[in-house]
Amino acid sequence: MTIEQCYAQMGGSFAEVSARLPSTRLIEKFVRKFPEDPSYGQLKQSLAENCLADAFRAAHTLKGVAANLSFASLRRSASDLTELLRHAEGIPAQAQALFAQVTRDYEATLAAISQLD
Repeated sequence: MTIEQCYAQMGGSFAEVSARLPSTRLIEKFVRKFPEDPSYGQLKQSLAENCLADAFRAAHTLKGVAANLSFASLRRSASDLTELLRHAEGIPAQAQALFAQVTRDYEATLAAISQLD
């Protein structure tokens, strides 16, 4: 699978990331490194431990990484969760449903990346 096909499969924007990063090779380098980013794991653990501050920080970081790489679907779901947590006092009940969407988008992103040539 090409990098352009990878972006299409994950619901990302190759045109957007291409405007930000100077070469396809550099884009692919950063995309291939994404599975090593700890933000999703930290988010999952923080929610399980009911730690609002850490969950917010991890969701915000995941949103930023997804935005920088133009992973549009993951950015949207991580952004929704970030905004829910931003002014909360404790982990809101809706957080689990939003995290489930983040998980679906994260897994779709990893699946697309794993198919790169």
